[in-house]
Amino acid sequence: MPTLNTITPRVFIAATRQNEGKTTVSLGLLAALQQSYPRIGYIKPVGQRFVQIEEQKIDEDTVLMDQVYRLNCPLVDMSPIAVEPDFTRKYLQSSNNEALVKKIVKGFDRVAWEKDFVLCEGSGHAGVGSVFDLSNAQVAKILGAKVIIVSQGGIGKPIDEVYLNHAVFEREGVEVIGVILNKVTPDRLDYITEFARRGFKRKGVDLLGVIPHRRILSSPTIAAIYEDLEARALNECQRESKFVDSVVIGAMGAQNALSYFKPGSLVITPGDREDIIMAAATTANSKSRQLSGIILTEKLTPANGALRAIEKLPFPVLLSELDCYEEASRVHNLNVKTRAADTEKISVIRDLIAEHVDVAKILRAL
Repeated sequence: MPTLNTITPRVFIAATRQNEGKTTVSLGLLAALQQSYPRIGYIKPVGQRFVQIEEQKIDEDTVLMDQVYRLNCPLVDMSPIAVEPDFTRKYLQSSNNEALVKKIVKGFDRVAWEKDFVLCEGSGHAGVGSVFDLSNAQVAKILGAKVIIVSQGGIGKPIDEVYLNHAVFEREGVEVIGVILNKVTPDRLDYITEFARRGFKRKGVDLLGVIPHRRILSSPTIAAIYEDLEARALNECQRESKFVDSVVIGAMGAQNALSYFKPGSLVITPGDREDIIMAAATTANSKSRQLSGIILTEKLTPANGALRAIEKLPFPVLLSELDCYEEASRVHNLNVKTRAADTEKISVIRDLIAEHVDVAKILRAL
């Protein structure tokens, strides 16, 4: 078993459940920590969502961090374990915990090489990974890291859930240095901060930050929808900067549909509704009514006249095989993840962490 690097400072970012904003906090903290530690490393020891890069399965959050911060470390070390669909079954058939722990320790050692600090990101709540003996609490213990728990904004629910997670970390002998509340309604920020701090203090836990919700962070781009739905683009148009705030089903007449056209709207309509397409074309140059995009459904390709109009539109038009209801459901349920190309989102995240998280307090606790 390789000897763990115990010199390089580190922190482990966990959460009370999935999609609470752990990666968002990690992304912003990396920038904030660089003010004190210019050479910073990142590791996600156990990843559950991965992409294939040069025959290696790499966690997608690891790819994001590397693309944004150019961390100068092999991706395979930053993402030592990728949980494939049959990973758990294989583990239960023939336990190989020692080999997995060795990969994590070796990965951390290489990530920490010539670095001033390492940020470690977990996978969901404290118990995730228990089935193969690598829960977040166990991994934090292996790495000798203190923990920050991220939870969604509120008072009662996050305190209850943090208390449960805290107990799991405590059982493993891992210190929780505090909590960051995320996605708090801006007009309740002061109220939540005051009473959550009181509630956590009664449990012996510090409140390290309260981050207000910003709509842009939960709004998908047309590019993300395009990739997730595997749709076909009918025109060449920039998709990265087109955010979707609302969805309009084009099931009404074109004249009525016009009243719903506004910036941030995504229109979903059958491909043979050329009246809707032409109505959208009339608003193409209007800043107050220009759409984020259109999805044409049921694989119905518009007639040539409409196709020519689509080619000139300043927003993306996609063609999908699904019907309108299925398409709207997929968009609504899309798990919005920050991507390296989302420069506006990343800038907002950095500003939020710098303004609303007490980074100095985190560093003192470490």
